[in-house]
Amino acid sequence: MHAWAVVENRMPLQCIAVEDPVPSGTEVVVEVSHCGVCHSDLHFWEGSYDMGGGQVMLLKDRGVTLPRAVGHEITGRVVALGPDATGVSVGESHVVYPWLGCGDCARCAAGDDNLCTRQRSLGVLAHGGFAERVVVPHPRYLVPLQGLDPAWAATFACSGITVFSAIRKVRPANPVEPILLLGAGGLGLSAIAMLKALGHQAIISADISPEARRAAAELGASHVIDSKAADAGEQIEAAAGGKVLAAIDFVNVTATAQLALSVLGKAGQLVLVGVGGGQIPISLAGMVFQARTISGNNTGSPQDLREVVALAAAGRLPRIPLQLMARDRANEALELLHANKVSGRIVLVSGDMTAVDSSEKAA
Repeated sequence: MHAWAVVENRMPLQCIAVEDPVPSGTEVVVEVSHCGVCHSDLHFWEGSYDMGGGQVMLLKDRGVTLPRAVGHEITGRVVALGPDATGVSVGESHVVYPWLGCGDCARCAAGDDNLCTRQRSLGVLAHGGFAERVVVPHPRYLVPLQGLDPAWAATFACSGITVFSAIRKVRPANPVEPILLLGAGGLGLSAIAMLKALGHQAIISADISPEARRAAAELGASHVIDSKAADAGEQIEAAAGGKVLAAIDFVNVTATAQLALSVLGKAGQLVLVGVGGGQIPISLAGMVFQARTISGNNTGSPQDLREVVALAAAGRLPRIPLQLMARDRANEALELLHANKVSGRIVLVSGDMTAVDSSEKAA
C-alpha cells in the first residue's frame, strides 16, 4: 500500500510503499476513506514538543521511529478480518478509535485506552490514516457510522472525543453559567458544537484570529473576544458577568493559560488540552485559598467516541466547517495548518475528488 509519511522531521511528507497488512487474531484491516488533519499531526511533523522551562520532548522520547504515516481521525471500510475478529463484517464502514492501549493493563480493562502507559496509537506508533489502510487490533475500536457523513465523523476520533472528555471535566454545569474556550480552531469549534449539543447557552470563545472568531460566532458562541487584546481579561469578565468557573484551553501556551487563570473564579476549573507549550508560575497557597483546579486532558476513551457518534446520529451535534482535500495534497494540508489558514478541519479524502461537492472542497 501507499502511505504519505514523515520520513524526516520538518521536511515534506513522502509517498512511500508499505507492505500490505495481513490481519491475525482479532485484528481488522480498514481501508481509509477519510482522515482529518490535526495539530497533533503538525507537532509530529515538527518532531518535538515544548515542555516549558527550556525542555523539549523529541519524538524518539515517545518511542516513535520514522518513517511514519500520521493521521488519527479515520473513517473507512473493513476490508479484511483476522480469524478471531467477530462482530464486524467486510464492507462495513466505521469510525476508528486511534488511541490504542496495550489491551492488558487495568486502564485498558476499564476502557481508558487513552490513559494506558504502553500506548500503540495509530498515526504515532503505528501507521495512521495518511496511509491507504490501517490495522485495528480489535473490533471494539470500531464504531459504526450510522449513516453519518464519513468526512465529518472522522473528526470525532480526536477533536470530537477530546472536547467531549474535556467538557465532562467541567460538568455538570448550569447551562447559563459561562464557559470560556481559548482557541477557535478545529478543537475550539468542536467544543462550541458539543456544548450546544449538550444544551449549554453561555459560551465565550477567545482567539487571536478574526476569521476564527467569526467562525465561532457563526457556530453559536454567545461572545467572541480577541485574546491578544490588551483588555482581553476585562472583556471576558464583562461577557461573563464576573469571573468564570470553567475554562478550557485548546491552545495551551503560556499566554492563553495565564489569561485563563486571570479570569478564573473561586473554585473554578481550568482544563488544559492543547500542546502549544510553555509554563506558568502558580501560587501554591493561592490555589488553596481560591480552591481552584487545573487538570490536563488527553484525548478520550472508546466509550467517548461511541457517545459522540450517538449525539451526531441523533441530530443534536452541529457540524463544524470542513475543507476536503485529496490525500495526495497532504503536504499542502499541513502547510495550511502551519500557517493558521484553516477554519475548522481539513479532511483528506481517498479516491476521486470529482465526486465531492465543490462547496466542500478546499479552495
